[in-house]
Amino acid sequence: MNKASQKRKLLRQGLTGSKPIAAVGAHDAMSAQMIDSQGFDAIWVSGFGVSTMAFAVPDANLVTMSEALAAAVRMDSAVNIPVVADCDNGFGGLANVMRTVRSYESAGIAGICIEDNHFPKRNSLYLGESKRDLIPMEEQARRIRAGKKAQESDEFVFIARVESLIAGHGVADACRRADAYVEAGADAILMHSKDKTLQEIEAFLTEWQGGAPLVAVPTLFPDFTVEQLHDKGFQMVILANQMMRASVKAMEETLAVLKRERKAAAVDGTIAPVNHIFDLVKTKELIALEDQI
Repeated sequence: MNKASQKRKLLRQGLTGSKPIAAVGAHDAMSAQMIDSQGFDAIWVSGFGVSTMAFAVPDANLVTMSEALAAAVRMDSAVNIPVVADCDNGFGGLANVMRTVRSYESAGIAGICIEDNHFPKRNSLYLGESKRDLIPMEEQARRIRAGKKAQESDEFVFIARVESLIAGHGVADACRRADAYVEAGADAILMHSKDKTLQEIEAFLTEWQGGAPLVAVPTLFPDFTVEQLHDKGFQMVILANQMMRASVKAMEETLAVLKRERKAAAVDGTIAPVNHIFDLVKTKELIALEDQI
């Protein structure tokens, strides 16, 4: 079994296992490697993180499929755990979804997530209280069905993200869409919500009859632990953008000190030693290997 198959097997086993999958969002290969080293179960290739950190552009489909895939491949090469890539709305229409599935599968990524927002998308966290249109349910189901048919193996995981709750369409619409997407072949359902009390999510969990593992991204209900969400019915919990936000805060604070003090030593106590960076990327091991050859 090759490495890609092993990672996909781990992901599929986790989606049906007795313990939750705890995934953390990464924005580059180093952040992915650090997540792996801390013992988390999977990497989430954050579209928000890649857009903002790698390209300094809004999370609005300005990053192309090829650029997003290249970022996912770099992260996947740096870790031994499954990588699940945020593919927004599939980067376009039905044919784009099919190409996205083929491209990510052939590149060795364990799974992808595609949502029912229109192209070009806007990040759901930015939209506040406004209600917005989604791709019609039947059309999104058709896109999922086409994407699943484009797979070359049964191992690759397709997660369908439902935006009904966060877009203001209510629990009944969320249930209908989840049913339609599972029937179309989705391997798991990501249910998004902005309700910090979790009442909306719990109403969905009560009404929906199930049929596929559930995935949560608790950015907007951050007080619930992975285990608490698992007890409520979620099999995979994604801590999606904390690493990216931590990086931004640390860099801003470091730059402020450097601008004020005008000397490198002013930040020595709050930044990683250079040798630690060497250790993270296994510089010593590389040099030893070169000396052996």
